[in-house]
Amino acid sequence: MTEQVTPLTQAISKQVEQLTSLAGLLEKELHLISSRDAESLMRLLDEKTELLTSIQALDGSIERTIKSSEPLSEENEAMLETAKQLLEDCKYRTQVNQKAVEQGQLRLTHLRNLMMEVRAKESLTYDKKGKPKGGSLGSGVSA
Repeated sequence: MTEQVTPLTQAISKQVEQLTSLAGLLEKELHLISSRDAESLMRLLDEKTELLTSIQALDGSIERTIKSSEPLSEENEAMLETAKQLLEDCKYRTQVNQKAVEQGQLRLTHLRNLMMEVRAKESLTYDKKGKPKGGSLGSGVSA
């Protein structure tokens, strides 16, 4: 005898699919962050936002159905556990991506500071007594 597929079973199954897709998007996101492909990253972020909205809506529906229904079947319990594990994996991947972005920002800040130091050294001039003096580029030159 085969078990009837209930709307709840279908919803939980769809949620597992969506969370699996989210994990894949997060993996792609990390690759795009590290390759600094801003255009592709922006497209992926739009896709991720849509998927997260869909996951959130389905999650609310599942929660309402569970509260108003009888105890869950073993199959539904197992699928819910799978969904929870996928959610934890997605949270972890999100933290990894956040760290990657933070590290990228730190590298850019460091590079900017190095460039400003080089500019400051290039604009170094000397006063009448031969002492080093920071000058500004583009100001009038007196000979």
